[in-house]
Amino acid sequence: MEAQAIARHVRVTPRKARRMVDLIRGKKATEAVTILKFAPQSAALPVRKVLESAIANARVKADRDGEAFRENNLVVTETYVDEGVTLKRFRARAQGRAARINKRTSHITVVVASKEGGR
Repeated sequence: MEAQAIARHVRVTPRKARRMVDLIRGKKATEAVTILKFAPQSAALPVRKVLESAIANARVKADRDGEAFRENNLVVTETYVDEGVTLKRFRARAQGRAARINKRTSHITVVVASKEGGR
């Protein structure tokens, strides 16, 4: 069984979010939540929320299909961060000029699946 969650237009740069996503790819879901909980980076919070949402989606899917759900058997199979829209802002500079500031957003996707071995 496979479940996914997507967070769109998250106000964190894709480069910073990819650092967090690379940490949890391929790990057990419960272990990944713990890693993100104690990571000092600010991008860890939105990634953790998406991961917890994917776990909850897997629970709902299992209940709907009448399957047994074990959170310990879930593995983060796919995670990726796509670039969202960029908010363009301007800051006043010297001699009447303006400098553009790009406020980047991300689309974070996490897919969890249950291991077939069931160790």
